[in-house]
Amino acid sequence: MTIDAPTTYVRTLQDTTRDAARRLSELSDPVITWRPSPAAWSIKEIIGHLIDSAANNHQRFVRAADEDDLVFPGYEQNRWVRVQAYDSAPWNELVTLWASYNQHLARVMAAVPSSVRERRHARHNLHEIGWRPFPADQPATLDDLMHDYVLHLKHHLAQVQDRLRGAHAASIAAAAGDAAARDA
Repeated sequence: MTIDAPTTYVRTLQDTTRDAARRLSELSDPVITWRPSPAAWSIKEIIGHLIDSAANNHQRFVRAADEDDLVFPGYEQNRWVRVQAYDSAPWNELVTLWASYNQHLARVMAAVPSSVRERRHARHNLHEIGWRPFPADQPATLDDLMHDYVLHLKHHLAQVQDRLRGAHAASIAAAAGDAAARDA
């Protein structure tokens, strides 16, 4: 099988994962466990969710090559994060798994011939499982799903940046409160 030239989203996935993994690995425990609210995911849980997303999309990408449709099961994201206890998992293991899995997915994406990626499927459930809105009554392609996967990943990495800013602001506020208590 001849491998087509990598699409832009494959290169984006490779570069984004490599760059983010380097930055993520340097984060401290107080930062990766901070939550903006009790119900919100921490950075550890966001990365855990992205591992779950990789696992679910991996099987979708592989199965789609032999299927006549693009209908795949979804999953209960919050339940998966809770059941797997990402908040208590070793951080370096999460980052390594996430980065390795996404580099593998980039290779999987690149290995799928364009004729398979670009085949239009009238029957799909991307409107249910995709991150972006997909019209249920319009054909979709595996290429659409693969691109959506990368956009979803980038969305959650932006959430990680928000958490970093929030954790930093919380630590400054805590330090100011400690200083005020000492001065009182």
